[in-house]
Amino acid sequence: MKIMNRFLSILAFAWCFPLSSLAFMEDNAARLEYISSWKDEAILQMAEHKIPASITLAQGILESGDGMSRLAKEGNNHFGIKCHNDWQGKRIYEDDDAKQECFRKYNTAHESYEDHSIFLKKKRYESLFKLDADDYKGWAKGLKECGYATNPKYPQLLITIIENFDLAQYDKIGMDYIRKGKVPEGGGEPLATTKTDSSKETKKNTKNNKRSRDEKDERMDITISNNRKVQLSENRIKYTVVKSGDTQESIANDMDMNPWQIRRYNDLSGDEKLKEGEIIYLQPKRNKGKEKTYTVQKGDNLWGISQKKGIKLKKLCDLNGLEPDAQLTSGKTLKLRK
Repeated sequence: MKIMNRFLSILAFAWCFPLSSLAFMEDNAARLEYISSWKDEAILQMAEHKIPASITLAQGILESGDGMSRLAKEGNNHFGIKCHNDWQGKRIYEDDDAKQECFRKYNTAHESYEDHSIFLKKKRYESLFKLDADDYKGWAKGLKECGYATNPKYPQLLITIIENFDLAQYDKIGMDYIRKGKVPEGGGEPLATTKTDSSKETKKNTKNNKRSRDEKDERMDITISNNRKVQLSENRIKYTVVKSGDTQESIANDMDMNPWQIRRYNDLSGDEKLKEGEIIYLQPKRNKGKEKTYTVQKGDNLWGISQKKGIKLKKLCDLNGLEPDAQLTSGKTLKLRK
């Protein structure tokens, strides 16, 4: 009799489990679709900015209502970031703490993810970057302490979403990229929409759409603050161009960054002066160039080439067996990738 009861219990569990899983899937279809669509972008942001992918996803889920809010649908604003005094881009208005408050409006949701990462580089959030990049509990609590949200339950809301949907698995992927000093090629707009079609024709069209979108966005201009123009390089790295009178400190201040970030991202020393027209990156350069090789032109030096092609100076030197101050001759071919 005991054996029979045990067998019936196991059978009942086996029968009920799929049903409960199915109910969970149905109840959370929009959230699961959101995670599937934006996990790669969150991993990309983690690799570039050291912000936990799980936190980025959980904030996107919470702030955008699984991507279904008006701000997300009409303004591509997934994080509820308001205009503030320095915003020079498009605007969308929505009732929040007060009626018809100004929120940032983006051309694509990808821009929203990028701007969210840069927004967290403000000095008020710098304590967060002293935490490990996979410490989602510390980040959740820290966001509240730094004033990102007024809801006292905000940390627990984020943690619950992360743990219920196992978002920490994406932190592990992001940490792997960070340890290797690499950035994933993915990210950008999601390939899937709210409807899924597995036909070969749909997959082909989706792939072609992604290629067209990537080609269109390679030189995308984004104005973030203080009327400073921010562009994407051919290697998909955000940069701005030095204006007359600019210093490392003034650019960092304009972009709500720390001067050490400007130095590190651009292989600069602390006292190095900037020249008008130079490219200054606002994100880390890549470990390889988009193209395989580069032909040295008259007046080129390794630092200038690393800036032009968006590749880290050390990586460029290692690929070609050169020292950073090596003299180059016109016509010489340099490797930009293995």
